[in-house]
Parts: sequence; C-alpha cells; structure tokens
Amino acid sequence: MSADHSSRLYAAHLDTVRARADAALARGGFDHLVVPSGTLHYQVFDDRDYPYAVNPHFKAWLPLTNTPGSWLVYTPGERPKLIFLQPHDYWHVVPEAPNGDWVEHFDIQIIRNADDAKQHLPRNAARCAILGEAQSALGQYGAFAPNNPQAVLDYLHYHRAFKTPYELAMMREATRVAVRGHRAAERAFRAGASEFGIHLAYCQAARQDANDLPYNNIVCLNEHGAVLHYTDRDRRPPAQSRSFLIDAGGSHRGYAADITRTYAAAGHDEFQSMIDAVDAAQLRMCDQVRDGTDYKQIHLDAHLALAGILRDFGVITVSPEAAVATGVSSAFFPHGIGHGIGLQVHDVAGFAASDAGGTIAKPDGHPYLRLTRVLAPGMVVTIEPGIYFIDMLLDELNAKGQGDSVNWDAVARFKPYGGIRIEDDVVCTERAPENLTRDGFAG
Repeated sequence: MSADHSSRLYAAHLDTVRARADAALARGGFDHLVVPSGTLHYQVFDDRDYPYAVNPHFKAWLPLTNTPGSWLVYTPGERPKLIFLQPHDYWHVVPEAPNGDWVEHFDIQIIRNADDAKQHLPRNAARCAILGEAQSALGQYGAFAPNNPQAVLDYLHYHRAFKTPYELAMMREATRVAVRGHRAAERAFRAGASEFGIHLAYCQAARQDANDLPYNNIVCLNEHGAVLHYTDRDRRPPAQSRSFLIDAGGSHRGYAADITRTYAAAGHDEFQSMIDAVDAAQLRMCDQVRDGTDYKQIHLDAHLALAGILRDFGVITVSPEAAVATGVSSAFFPHGIGHGIGLQVHDVAGFAASDAGGTIAKPDGHPYLRLTRVLAPGMVVTIEPGIYFIDMLLDELNAKGQGDSVNWDAVARFKPYGGIRIEDDVVCTERAPENLTRDGFAG
C-alpha cells in the first residue's frame, strides 16, 4: 500500500471517528471528548510496572500504542488536540516526537511532566466526556477523572464494530505479521521443538514480543490442546509430538489479528483426517459471514456441523441433532464460535442491541458466546470452531447419565491429541465475505 493511499485512508477514517464523536457527545450532552492514553500500573509493594496497554479509545484516533501519560481532546467543529508526554528521562527510552502523515490533522502540544497536561485540557471538566481508567485522573479530588458516561460509550462502542477502510488495511497488515509467526511455528513443530521453543520461533518471525502481541500466545503440544487457554509452555519437548495447536496473533498500529491452526505429526492420519474435516466445516461457517446473518445462528449451526464430524469419526453414538439438543455437543465444543475483533482482540459491544444500549441475549445453554449481533458490512468477526477431549467435561456427561451418547474407545484414541481449533478473521461485506486470514496465508 502506497504512503499516499494510506494517508488518504487515514484522513477518511479520522472523518468517521470525528462524526461518531460528534453524535456521541450530543447523545450524552457533553461539549468535549477527552481521552487519556493510560498510565503505567505498578505492582503492589514494588517499583516494577505491569506491561502498558494503551486505552483503545485513544488508539481509535491515533496510531500510537506506547504513549503513557498522553491525552486526546476533541471539541466538535475544532481540530483534535494531542497532548503528548515526552518526559526528560535517562532511565528509559523517551518516546519520539509525533511524526508521520497523520500529524497534520492534529494540534500537538508536547509536555515534559504528566501534570502539565492540565493546562491544555478544557477548563470545565464537568462538560467533558472523559473515557479511560480511574487512575488516569489528574489533579486533586478527581479533577479530570474519567467519568465514562454510558450514553457516550454505548454509541462509540456500538459503531466501532463497523471498520473503516483504513482499519481493514491495518488489520490486513496485522494478519501478515501473524502469518509469518504461524509459518515459523509450524516449522519448529515439525523439527521437534518444545512449546517454549515454538513460541520463541513465533516471536522471532513475527518480530513482536509479549508486549507487542495482541494476546498471550497459546502453544500446545499433544494433550495440552485440550486446555482452551494453555499458556504454560513446557521448556522441553515431549517424548513424542503427536499434535500441535497454536492460537497466536499479531499487531499493527493498534489493530489485532487472531489466528488458530492445528497440525498432526506425520503418520497420525486419523487425527489429520479429523483436522481436515473441521477445516472444511470452518470454511463453510466463514461463508456465512454475510450481511443480515444472525451471528448466533452461525454458532448454533457450528454445533450441528461439529456434532456431525464427531458422529462420522465414531466419537458419539447419537445423531448430530440429538447431540445438540441434549448438550452433548457442548462437551466437545464448549466455547463460542468467535467474537468481534479490531482495536481489541475481543472487541466491545458484542451484545449491544443498538447504539442507545440494550443487550441481545445469548442462546440458552451457550454461556460463552461473545457476540450476538446481526452482521452488517464493515463488521469483522472471528470464526473458530473446535473439538476437544476434556476430561472434566466428559466426566460431567457421565455424571448426568449421558455416557451412552459417547463411544469411549474412540475418545481414548483421540485424547492424546488434545483437540482441534481453526480460527480465521473474516470481514462482512456487501457481497461475499473477505477472509483476512486465508488471504494472508495465500499471499
């Protein structure tokens, strides 16, 4: 993408962000939008800080992700203002002064001390919608403390689901970062590396470390694939690597990619066949990401499809319909089909009924679904079906008297592989969906 094209996309994006802010402020009855970038959190009884995470409302305006102590101020009809903290500091690397084509759209004030921001903020904090965490407050008695007015948040969060062309471009770049890491991780697995070694190979290829990546890498060999958020990472390889599940992403200018792949070691043909079946079903689910589709229905359809795979491989003894109706399918697929993604891996307002608030309920019996909205052009969602062999959930089936629905000999064959998850990031368009992840691997 040329610099000129990127500049035009950003300018148009900023127009959209300003228009949304205008409407949100009018909805809440405020004159100014004030957004702190966030501050460092220090560990209790220590002088070590936790990894800094920028306020997503801040990076919605600016491609800045490592600027603690800075502020964004916007007043309708005026140029947005960036109050940029560039401290005098010889203990740490001082952030570079703002630069790039985006700076022409802002009035920029550089400060050297965090408290100096007060003189550049609107005089009357009561007329400001201040979005952020409590510890970003400046001054005594909560002056310029985040108030997070619900009407403003409801409006901004709801509309953030609809990505601008600039945001989609950033997410394509984040996907390229993640794909580099995934390819290196598969090579490391095939070479017999440990989980920790695979993780290091991923970070090296992605050129991002734990503070840069959008979430903590999930790197699982063998039975560890049955732990949905496994992050322990054994330092030594197992005696035999049978399977590999990796859920790992990438970041670009504040936007995230979220990708999961599962691999079988050479010679484990039955498990590879099950992976292939889940992959084919997952592609059909991705094709459901279309304008007007209820995301809840994709989730429910996924249960039926995965139950069909379990029946085909002899893991369950009942029909797919019966497995879904009785909850047997949830023992093998216990999470939601996916979530919104963008500035955050699990993007906000997944249950929002409208930009005025309200909640769209999850389907009964499916407590872990993170998105219940009807899809529309510009929305980006993940599609991540999975099949797992989890002792706790299988034991619960037995305890509920549903053990006859399961072929326990087949479960015993598949348990050493842990599980399967395949995840793509998919854009809803006015026509066929755009699969960011598959396009990234094809590139």
